[in-house]
Amino acid sequence: MKSLFYLLSLACLFISGLTAEKPNVLFLSVDDLKPELGCYGSTVAVTPNIDRLSEKGVLFNHHYVQQAVCSASRASMFTGLRPDSTRVWDLVATARESNPDAFTMQQYFKDAGYQTAGSGKVMHGFTNDDPLSWSIPFVRPDDLPYAYNKSPALYQQYQGEAIHEAYKALLDSGIKGYGQHQKFMAARNAKPATECLNVPDDAYSDGAMTTWGVEILETLSKSKKPFFLTLGYRKPHLPFVAPKKYWDLFDRNSFELASFQERAKGSPAYAYQPGYEMGGYSDIDLQALPKDLEKQRELIHGYHASVAYIDAQIGRIMEKLDQTGLAKNTIIVLWGDHGWHLGDHNIWCKHTNFEQATRSPLIIVAPEINHTGHTDAMVESIDIFPTLCELAGLEVPAQLQGASLVPVLENTNAHVKLFSMSQYPDWGKKTLMGYSMRSPRFRMVAWMDRSVSEGATFDEGLVETIELYDYELDPLETESKASNPEYQAVKTSMMAALKVFLSQGRLAND
Repeated sequence: MKSLFYLLSLACLFISGLTAEKPNVLFLSVDDLKPELGCYGSTVAVTPNIDRLSEKGVLFNHHYVQQAVCSASRASMFTGLRPDSTRVWDLVATARESNPDAFTMQQYFKDAGYQTAGSGKVMHGFTNDDPLSWSIPFVRPDDLPYAYNKSPALYQQYQGEAIHEAYKALLDSGIKGYGQHQKFMAARNAKPATECLNVPDDAYSDGAMTTWGVEILETLSKSKKPFFLTLGYRKPHLPFVAPKKYWDLFDRNSFELASFQERAKGSPAYAYQPGYEMGGYSDIDLQALPKDLEKQRELIHGYHASVAYIDAQIGRIMEKLDQTGLAKNTIIVLWGDHGWHLGDHNIWCKHTNFEQATRSPLIIVAPEINHTGHTDAMVESIDIFPTLCELAGLEVPAQLQGASLVPVLENTNAHVKLFSMSQYPDWGKKTLMGYSMRSPRFRMVAWMDRSVSEGATFDEGLVETIELYDYELDPLETESKASNPEYQAVKTSMMAALKVFLSQGRLAND
């Protein structure tokens, strides 16, 4: 049964009526993309196409995801609900089953008369790519037009011949289950953290999806109905695989390693990810990695090569938008589902409440507003859904928990909230939830009993540990200031704000 909020929102939408020409929406989701891009100030990244895209719209310097793990982040952003509302906090739960009242922005636009289409890694955190979201059937990786007509081995990741042979043996073995597949391949040294081969872009799933994206844009350009197209890029998620030409853009020896590879003084051990994701690759020794500087540089090289590869794919999509004339009436969103640690704090993953995991790129191009620039406004992923509704002239569903960013798109000095919220459970006992409050200068993480995320009334007695970081004086998060007498007024103020936030049902903090 559809929620009352959803039905009321649709009723309001149809009462107001649809205009003759609604803007199209192109949503570009990029997995594990941190703001290590030219337009964000990187002098290392090779991202000319994303940089040009940023010049056409507004770049958000302080965008934070609601939880730095794929499923929870996507379930939250696509539904406009915080993790405690979607009840997706891990890689197991699914949004609609956990919260039957939830609906996605694609579903909402579809029911408003839009053609909705998608491919790639999109609805992670939903079941079977969420059929309710699409008016045009979702295109899965195995159905994409790959080079050589050969899908990459092991979940659309590798093209090495030896890996394909190992994967064939896996399929012949009859072994079932994602985890067992990974172990089978790793045991045969057929699951490396990187791959560099001289192959065309569409030998991998992101290039093949871009080829499909170009084709469907041509089809959509001939339709009179507006569209909402979602392309979910898999890289730079591990493994770092990209055609050799993108590796050749960089000198591996020139990469600087993370300058602070320790735990922050005064921080709890359970705030740190143990490295399970990276440790699952057949050529990674987690114990040796802190001292294996060559392997660290290989991983950093692979990350940047993967980002450059994705940038080239986005360039192809932008070129097609221009060729078809669609760019004049298409809202474009570039969103990273979370950041990524490249060795800082000795972490090589996401799965934390630290800056490198929770901060990700967000660029919005709104042709009708035609305003450009960078903004320091604090924003969250859940703000995207209401923003797109307002830009498209659709009623904003009442249950959404974010705030429209249209005021910031119109004036980059504007602000719609005082802080951004993220959260992540503890690593270990799994009895705590860390609520991360990020203001322009500080981050406070309050680790409290997990019952609060399940709906228990907030009480300061449930708080076990507090972290506090000052990014003006300590951008690398080397020391928590929570016990420093000079920061007690800051901690008290932020705890008061957190209490209000939690007691008001985690609504937008405006």
